[in-house]
Amino acid sequence: MEIYRTPDERFAALPGYPFAPHYLTVDGLRIHYVDEGPRDAPPVLLLHGEPSWSYLYRTMIPLITQAGYRIVAPDLVGLGRSDKPIDRAAYTYARHVAWMAGVLVALDLQGITLVCQDWGGLIGLRLVAEEAARFARVVAANTGLPTGDQPLGRAFAVWQRFSQTSPDFPVGNIIQNGCKTALAPAVLASYDAPFPDERAKAGARQFPLLVPTTPDDPAAAANRAAWAVLRTWDKPFLTAFSDSDPITQGGERIFQALIPGARGQQHVTIGGAGHFLQEDKGAELAEVVVRFIGA
Repeated sequence: MEIYRTPDERFAALPGYPFAPHYLTVDGLRIHYVDEGPRDAPPVLLLHGEPSWSYLYRTMIPLITQAGYRIVAPDLVGLGRSDKPIDRAAYTYARHVAWMAGVLVALDLQGITLVCQDWGGLIGLRLVAEEAARFARVVAANTGLPTGDQPLGRAFAVWQRFSQTSPDFPVGNIIQNGCKTALAPAVLASYDAPFPDERAKAGARQFPLLVPTTPDDPAAAANRAAWAVLRTWDKPFLTAFSDSDPITQGGERIFQALIPGARGQQHVTIGGAGHFLQEDKGAELAEVVVRFIGA
């Protein structure tokens, strides 16, 4: 497949992101990941959504590593510093799961705490179901695991339509619109950095079409199978949703009701935060993660 690889100079001197790049190859694609903290410490896997990248977790990474944990934060294929297939047909839900599973296997991560938001949950929760032995606990934030059996609501429909009709798909503005706080111009530019031109945005544009919205969606059966596992998951499962996300609002109640490991947990609602709560309240979310692991 034809690959777009964003030039390294696009990522020079990004504000608040001093982390050395690491790469591995999965299925012929170069995948970037942040790897901070002691290599023998319990790993915390930070999975972002779209159209963001590991930059989204920049304020949380040092706070979690200072607490003694190892951070692994990959960039999903098509986003960030990871390779970007140009043909949109190259992107499928199953492939995204397989690509991130390849990261877990290549790094041989065990005893993982998953922290996932947006597509980080759609992919990460599939990994939890399919690689259950590798995971110790989950923190789910503003995410879900749809099967297409229930409508996803008007806000998602508006987003899906915008993603396919917007002439230039303005990534920085999309991130800003998902935040409650005003982001600095340099931060917005950092979200635009992976996408010098339209060719680089193929994966970002395709993500919204991969969310199962009908019962016969290609990913619906696999997500139902994942739910069958999650309904028996008795390891700790915490929800940390924000109070101002129109896309996933109320989704935490599904996890709390259906996953055994979520019962009795001190679930959190993070106030004053939009969809990208890592931008609005990153320090607060990091504190929640550290406290949850310690408990």
